[in-house]
Amino acid sequence: MTQDERKNPPPARGVRQDWADIPQKMRDLVEQHVGARVTKAETQHGGFSPGVALRLYTADEQCFFLKAIGTDINATSISFHRKEAKLNAQLPDNSFAPKMLWSHDDADDTGWIALLFENIDGVNPPTPWQDDDLKRVMRGMIQLSEQLTPSPIVGDFMPSASDHFRVRIHGWQTIKSEPNYINRLDDWSQRHLDKLCDLEQKAPESVAGDTLVHFDVRADNMVVTDEAVWFVDWPHACIGAKWLDTVLFAPSVAMQGGLSPEDLIQLHPACQEADPDAITAAVVSVAGMLTYRSLQPSPTGLPTLREFQSAMAEVTRQWVAQRTGWQ
Repeated sequence: MTQDERKNPPPARGVRQDWADIPQKMRDLVEQHVGARVTKAETQHGGFSPGVALRLYTADEQCFFLKAIGTDINATSISFHRKEAKLNAQLPDNSFAPKMLWSHDDADDTGWIALLFENIDGVNPPTPWQDDDLKRVMRGMIQLSEQLTPSPIVGDFMPSASDHFRVRIHGWQTIKSEPNYINRLDDWSQRHLDKLCDLEQKAPESVAGDTLVHFDVRADNMVVTDEAVWFVDWPHACIGAKWLDTVLFAPSVAMQGGLSPEDLIQLHPACQEADPDAITAAVVSVAGMLTYRSLQPSPTGLPTLREFQSAMAEVTRQWVAQRTGWQ
């Protein structure tokens, strides 16, 4: 990927629905909860959810943020909303996540679920990344990982990062088992596929830890204000290594015109203290996941997802080559 391409990466956007697309029953329930009529609804376009992401303004001058989706739009996304509702209800105040004020799962009737949050009067960090913005975000990520170690949320419902890597954050072994995918790989990946598979198998153990990890940090999943950096969209949260969020964040930063992954992880003390082989195994597994998913058809309502994943995969493979020295 060239520097110009990194300055103009694929957008992280789904096909958003509007306030009027929400069933009337759900809109009535939202207004009943906030105690006022919604007079204005502004769509927020960042992020991959194909549902509703709205700033709601009410007749009595309140402002809220609403996420909602129906089963007829994307069945996978509604499951993510359910996970987020359960998790956000238990997030402590020091997690730098907007407070969830109310949620309602109406799957048995309208097929929709809605989550209402306090509004954060800020913006996504602008990209291409600027050094000052990135350093500020990294200070926020260091603070986040400190506050969430050990994880303030425990219980059988909380997955581990090891579980996530074992179940879905991988791809090289799957590609190797399906020869039609091997022919679609770039030359570097074809040459090193066996070694990539070997390292990928080590990733689940490598990412274990006791930190509550967001697991999906990107520019479109954070909001910056004059006072703080807020981390939004927590459905993938799990318990894992303290350094993991930074490692997962790094390829998107490089793709969006910022620091290289290797330079970025030097900004977090936990990455500097971590076992380098553990980080390499995690990066290999992420590269496999992105490479494999980029070869799949686009999911409903997410037309830019595969292009975004393909660009991320290229950056992450380059990072693997740098860390391993494989030519």
